[in-house]
Amino acid sequence: MIAFNNFMENITLLSQNELAKITNHRSGEVKFGEKIITIPKDADIVDFITNSEAKFVLLGIPEDIGVRANLGRAGAASAYESALQSLANIQHNKFCKGSNLIVLGQLNVSNEMEKAQNLNISNKEDRKELFKLVEQLDVEVSHIIHQICSAGKIPIIVGGGHNNAYGNIKGLALAKGKPVNAVNFDAHTDFRILEGRHSGNGFSYAFEDGFLKKYFVFGLHENFVSKSVFNTLKELTSRVKYVTYEEVEVKREKNFETELENALNFIKNEPFGVELDLDAIPNIPSSAMTLSGFSVDKARHFTYFFGKHQNASYFHICEGAPALDDSKNNHLTGKLIASLITDFMKAKVG
Repeated sequence: MIAFNNFMENITLLSQNELAKITNHRSGEVKFGEKIITIPKDADIVDFITNSEAKFVLLGIPEDIGVRANLGRAGAASAYESALQSLANIQHNKFCKGSNLIVLGQLNVSNEMEKAQNLNISNKEDRKELFKLVEQLDVEVSHIIHQICSAGKIPIIVGGGHNNAYGNIKGLALAKGKPVNAVNFDAHTDFRILEGRHSGNGFSYAFEDGFLKKYFVFGLHENFVSKSVFNTLKELTSRVKYVTYEEVEVKREKNFETELENALNFIKNEPFGVELDLDAIPNIPSSAMTLSGFSVDKARHFTYFFGKHQNASYFHICEGAPALDDSKNNHLTGKLIASLITDFMKAKVG
């Protein structure tokens, strides 16, 4: 891959040749990888993105630093590569066209990842160093998302921990010149205390720093939320709302479709980000894998439902960790991510 040194100096662009290598060509078929747009190595990235007719820009973040800082299982760094391989090999057809997607490439975090791997999370000073590495990621991610949104495109962000929600929200807010909203399909709030940046407090930091106006957590697991976080949510009820997984699927007190509408009504009046944490879906290899949760089909419907709204301004899929799947089916996480990407694209274009 080619490290590109201009305003996005820490982006490693995906070349057309690299894309061709992971695309399995077959006679009589047109694969996504044959139509996906890559950025030429000598092009001005901003001009290229701005002038392209493609609506979406895919960014990979191959890191699990925020997960490590949050005492989670490392492995989320593997999601982007797996997703890209699956995405390249789906069909380009009337339902979804590869030519509507620019693959920007991936954030070059190799130095930060190397540092993180040599830090002991049990050591207080080492954990502080991890927090600092996450802050560095925040700066990079927010800058890139700001540039993509300012170019009039819709970012699709894959890989890494949920710490990157902060950079996504900040980048969108800077592009819009005002605080923005977010909806999050997640078993956790990621609205924990401001103890230093990690994957469990991206939204609380975005809220505290004035970038996040309204926030809806969809499918919160009641057993995974501390009393202190619930107390915080109660105090912020005009700006932060949630529905629990148990209310919908276990107690059956609330209806899935109705709650989708309630969430949309809460956030739709401002530009908003669509966040999806793969650890909310049962049996998906992730930093906090679960056996109970909304199905893949419901996750896909969630993605499509919110993607349809004109104010849906980015889509973030995080915490998936194909590297933690030691079965013969470790390609399936990437395949799921590819399906979610195209669900979002179809919602915006259809």
